Amino acid sequence: MIGLAPQPRREAMLKGASMRLKLIAAAFVIAASPLAVQAQNAPKPTKAAAQQVVKTISADPAKVKIYCEISKLNDQIDAADEKKDSKKIEALSNQVDDLAEKLGPEYASLTDGLDDMDANSKEAQEISAVFDELDDKCGD
Repeated sequence: MIGLAPQPRREAMLKGASMRLKLIAAAFVIAASPLAVQAQNAPKPTKAAAQQVVKTISADPAKVKIYCEISKLNDQIDAADEKKDSKKIEALSNQVDDLAEKLGPEYASLTDGLDDMDANSKEAQEISAVFDELDDKCGD
């Protein structure tokens, strides 16, 4: 067996490699845990929650304007998606995220929850319909 380390040294090297793999795996588990917990704790969007968000946004003209800007950006994202322009999608999505923060955590939570729902489901369509009132205020 030319080129191999003596048996005890080889076992020590294998044991060291095994420990490194375990540490790497543990690091991944620890890093992913908050994301998994966050996803599990995200409240499922409801029609009542959507109605409250729409009521809150509707009561503040500045928030209505921000909502309308987000709506326009979403239309641009759809157009960029049709063209498969991932760079533009990412840039526009970042703008949407920045604006969405200004609408409050309830809006962000609701839209995050909607992203996890089947857009064709009855629940998602009912929630989406609640936003028609705001869409009408955008005038586009």
